[in-house]
Amino acid sequence: MLPENPTLNQVREFFAKDEFATKATGCTVVEAAEGHAICEMPLERIHYNAQGGVMGGAIFTLADFCLAIACNVNEQPTVSVSNTIEFLSTAKGDKLIAECTVDKSGRKLGFYTVDVSDNTGRKVARMTATCYR
Repeated sequence: MLPENPTLNQVREFFAKDEFATKATGCTVVEAAEGHAICEMPLERIHYNAQGGVMGGAIFTLADFCLAIACNVNEQPTVSVSNTIEFLSTAKGDKLIAECTVDKSGRKLGFYTVDVSDNTGRKVARMTATCYR
């Protein structure tokens, strides 16, 4: 569990245990606060599918990682129970950036939106999630 009002380094250290996101795909935490997070993922050859686009699973991994941070800082341990993602455009840059914001945070349920764009400003995907504490 994270301490109350954790520093960015404490958040990074805690979520480094999400090894698929951090080691396999290269996700990093840029900002972390209660109900809000920004994460990035550099795009490498491994992230692309056979048709040359970024794999949906790679985009989802970044969005899910960002969600985990936003819904767990200064909250009881929280997990997602339902996610919906829409892929809006093909990524053109060399990095993806996810920003998660809380829509409503209740005692047992939280509702969040994660917007994913590339570093050219192009909107790539939007994920909505319902989380349980």
